[in-house]
Amino acid sequence: MPKGTVTPHKFVGSKIYPGTERDYWVYVPAQYDAKSPACVMVFEDGGGFQNDKGGYRVPVVFDNLIHKKEMPITIGVFVNPGVIPPAEGLPTGKGLNGTPASPLPRFNRSYEYDSPTDLNARFLVEELLPAATKDLNVVKDGNGRAICGASSGGIAAWVAAWERPNEFSRVVSFVGSFTNLRGGHDCASLIRKTEGKRIRAFLQDGSNDLDIYSGSWWVGNNDVMAALRYAGYEFQWVPGDGGHNGKHGGSVLPDAIRYVWKDYPAPVAKPTFAAAKDQRNVGGEILVAGEEWQAVAENLQGSEGPAADADGNVFFTEARAGKIHKIAPDGKVTPFADNPNGPDGAEFGPGHALYVACNKTNQIVRHAPDGKMEVVADGIMPNDLVVSHTGHVYVTDHKNHQVWHISPSGEKKVVDSGLTFPNGVVLTPDQSQLVVGDMKGPGLYAWQVHPDGSLSDKALYYFAQTPPNKSDCGADGLTVDRDGRLYAATPIGIQVFDQAGRVFAIINKPVPGKGVSSVAIGGPDLSYLYATAGDKVYRRKIKPKGVVFYQGPVVPEKPRL
Repeated sequence: MPKGTVTPHKFVGSKIYPGTERDYWVYVPAQYDAKSPACVMVFEDGGGFQNDKGGYRVPVVFDNLIHKKEMPITIGVFVNPGVIPPAEGLPTGKGLNGTPASPLPRFNRSYEYDSPTDLNARFLVEELLPAATKDLNVVKDGNGRAICGASSGGIAAWVAAWERPNEFSRVVSFVGSFTNLRGGHDCASLIRKTEGKRIRAFLQDGSNDLDIYSGSWWVGNNDVMAALRYAGYEFQWVPGDGGHNGKHGGSVLPDAIRYVWKDYPAPVAKPTFAAAKDQRNVGGEILVAGEEWQAVAENLQGSEGPAADADGNVFFTEARAGKIHKIAPDGKVTPFADNPNGPDGAEFGPGHALYVACNKTNQIVRHAPDGKMEVVADGIMPNDLVVSHTGHVYVTDHKNHQVWHISPSGEKKVVDSGLTFPNGVVLTPDQSQLVVGDMKGPGLYAWQVHPDGSLSDKALYYFAQTPPNKSDCGADGLTVDRDGRLYAATPIGIQVFDQAGRVFAIINKPVPGKGVSSVAIGGPDLSYLYATAGDKVYRRKIKPKGVVFYQGPVVPEKPRL
């Protein structure tokens, strides 16, 4: 049987994990031909997988499966977690036994693997794989890439695919640490809430796995398995009665590899939540099957402030170019008005006037339907705004931590000064409550709105899903639909809150790893969700319909509590 080769390497100079150094190994199968791109499979804690005499013996398994054509020709990349050596010249200390001992390095394993953030995915995609495969012809898309790990490496493998499904669509996790070592217990909840991603997973664990301060490994893996089943993922769950070791995982490794690579190069299916018994989820209430994000405006100098009118036209600002554009329901983009004042957030108000926050001139202006501009108020450092059907304007000023109210007659007043970074602002569909996202705080605040425009009864009502290892929710632009759901552009996706203030759905960003700054619902029949994302504006069809505030209050059904 042809045998592949395993070559050791060292990686230093990471910008994502500064100061780290690590070992890695590259397996090249005997069948590799540089004329055809090979698939890639990454192994976290690679030192324990690359040894052909260990419990997992991956090179031997690859040799067998590739020879039998039970997996594609695949390059194996085995990588260890990083360590940061102590600085040179530090004095020698004493060990616990009293003998001289050198200072310890910083061991990065838990930081890199147990933290469910995008750092490890970025390290693999941006730094390690380019170095490891620079002289090899490999597949560049996620359908041809897999990732595997055990214990903390198991959750790291899952999170890397979750954060970058366009880079890794096949995951093997043995005795994965889906507990609260660093927030990993949220993985199951995020699977249930988030729009499906093209990931196929193989999970293994034993009922006698660890049960410690951070949680139960057996319970955590069962939670992830149940979440995958609820969301409709392709997965295989192989439970046993073993402990926290590689005995069971090593014995089923060939089956795991066969499973994740089955039917290749056919793409991994996208989950739809269709079989979930409870359809109060992102698939049942929000998304339309088969409808994906489509770019409707490109090559922009930034995009912000999407606002829809009653005809379904969506207007957005391009601050650096000093322009405002209109997207017709058919997707055609045309110029609407010049605005050199730094246009940012925008919303329609009475008389079909487009109100715009201008952060260069510290003004609120409005554009008439013909584009003509007039100043509504000045002396405010605005970011975003919303306008009621009676002409009350609410403006966020994150630089001074303020929320402003401008009356229909033009009187302005600070109505709140207690948020860390007030950003997105919106009214509920019945216009009885004002909602402001505290971008550098824990969530979104709600106030009761009175007929004179004053506010009362402030509460941290909307509890946002905060990114792991972050202290702030990152909520940016906001919008609502006529059923009372609230949509917030956040770093982990577009979070959708029910009327009771709970995140029950998260819509994937148009491009993994790239941010979304603001959202609106417009287009044909007010049934498309629009998102501004840097130099592009995207849209996709959804089931709910939007609200146009200047048409008057819309009262949803009473919420389920």
